[in-house]
Amino acid sequence: MIINHNITSINANRLLGIDNKYVDGNLEKLSSGLRINKGGDDPSGLAVSEKMRSQIRGLNRASANAADGVNMIQTAEGYLGETTAVLQRLRELAVQTSNGIYTDQDRAQVQVEVSQLVAEVDRIASQGQFNQMTLLTGRYANATGGGQPTASMWLHVGANMDERLRVYIGTMTAKGIGLVNATTNQSISLSTADKSNQSIGVLDNALKKVVKQRADLGSFQERLGHVIASDDIGAQNLQASESQIRDVNMAKEMSDMVKNQVLSQSALSMVAQANARTQSVLRLLGS
Repeated sequence: MIINHNITSINANRLLGIDNKYVDGNLEKLSSGLRINKGGDDPSGLAVSEKMRSQIRGLNRASANAADGVNMIQTAEGYLGETTAVLQRLRELAVQTSNGIYTDQDRAQVQVEVSQLVAEVDRIASQGQFNQMTLLTGRYANATGGGQPTASMWLHVGANMDERLRVYIGTMTAKGIGLVNATTNQSISLSTADKSNQSIGVLDNALKKVVKQRADLGSFQERLGHVIASDDIGAQNLQASESQIRDVNMAKEMSDMVKNQVLSQSALSMVAQANARTQSVLRLLGS
């Protein structure tokens, strides 16, 4: 029997420390709801789950980007809807004044309205903005289609680099759609029956340009709807996968904690028992 080293107590105390560490880990996981709270819990799992988190957050933001793009397109298309209404009225006036029953004075009065409507087309184009960005003046036109863009409109609709789409919006000014002659800078005139007749064709071409642009924007908006759905389902599925790696199974962890608590209490009892055994040395000394 020795007294300098109580090996039994040391061993029991060591095991008590281990059990307490396990209980602390159980409490940390149960309180956070996560199986991985730090790199030491599962290094490889942490690395994989963090990459998944980047993708999840990227997809969620990309979905919001696409939704912002839909709002921008709806704004542009709304302005073009008013331009279409103006062109329809101009065409109506052109058909009306193609009839030969009007005097020069009558036509002069009609021309006043025509001039105001042409100016309104330019006003819509110059003041049609989204987030203080002018949309209809040709700055986002397609250069391959004859436009002269001064900027580009990219919508980043994916979680990674280069996952983006470009939006093109043509020049919807009076000159851009042909209401004003690009060479002479003269707008359409209804001053005679012949000029009114020619203006019908000009207005038909202008309507084609505006309606085509509206159709292009509508198609792109429909595409963005699919982009949003794709991003959302991708983020959902990745979230489920990340949860499998990172989230704790509460029932299993609770069972482990109860087991570790019992072991901790048992180890503590054994420490007391081991210390009590050394008390027999005092009886030897006393005798």
